[in-house]
Amino acid sequence: MTVIELKKLLIYRIAEINDVSFLNAIKTILDSKSQSQTITLTPEQRSEIQQSKKEIEQELFIEQVELDREFNKWLNAR
Repeated sequence: MTVIELKKLLIYRIAEINDVSFLNAIKTILDSKSQSQTITLTPEQRSEIQQSKKEIEQELFIEQVELDREFNKWLNAR
């Protein structure tokens, strides 16, 4: 079954449903799918991402494993 055929079948099947709760459940599923595909970033967020990419390229970061080691040393020194 192609995507177009499946969409047509679903549209037809949904058109036959009169259960408001069920239709709301379908709407919730569809809303969550469309929300998860598009993220709108502010100019500040875009700038932060660009800056982070530059820092990664310059190797100005610490890996999580090393950070965990340093954190544990700090905790044990107290």
